[in-house]
Amino acid sequence: MQRAVPFAITFVTAFVLLWAVVVPPIDQIREEFVLFFDILAAFAFLLGGASLLGRHGRKIRRRARGWGFSAVCLGAFLLTLIVGLLKVGGEGGLAGSVTAEGSVLGWIYEYVFGPCDASLISLLAFYVASASFRAFRVRNAEATVMLLTAFIVLLGRTFVGGVATDWLPPELAPLKIPNLVQWIMSVPVTAGNRAIMIGIALGIISTSLKVMLGIDRTYLGEDA
Repeated sequence: MQRAVPFAITFVTAFVLLWAVVVPPIDQIREEFVLFFDILAAFAFLLGGASLLGRHGRKIRRRARGWGFSAVCLGAFLLTLIVGLLKVGGEGGLAGSVTAEGSVLGWIYEYVFGPCDASLISLLAFYVASASFRAFRVRNAEATVMLLTAFIVLLGRTFVGGVATDWLPPELAPLKIPNLVQWIMSVPVTAGNRAIMIGIALGIISTSLKVMLGIDRTYLGEDA
């Protein structure tokens, strides 16, 4: 019984939302479900915050390895939560907007979160470069094509690409590196992206059908 009720709720919800897409009269029901999902998401945020406090709080009490990072995480979380709920510094006080002019939350987002986010993205460039170096080692024909394509695209993003092939006559204009880069990004890359998106869509459909029909019940627990 404890397994049948959640499965029935899942099946009915999925069935209604599926038919709401093709049957306009019940589209209003879909909107009600969306509102209900937003309410569930709010409770999920509360559970996530409680989990964050509990996990890092235990780590700080036990002085476990890396507890200093947990302290910084909890301090930043609580500070941001408080200034956001109280709308500190914003015009209109509690009646105003969270993102009002002069709000402390807006200042934290612009001058703390923004620079930290940019720094992390900048660090990712080094990891991408390292991974590309390992992936582009010429070991077979596929790696060779990937290496040449990456080299052309990287070269075409600089002024060197235009200068290096600027001497080609007009009839060979498609062979100029900037034009090659434009063709690569417009044709092969677009085709690859569409293939990936189609594959993702098919995966979502198959997974949804398995959940809806009860074939996959992992969401009910490990012993489902």
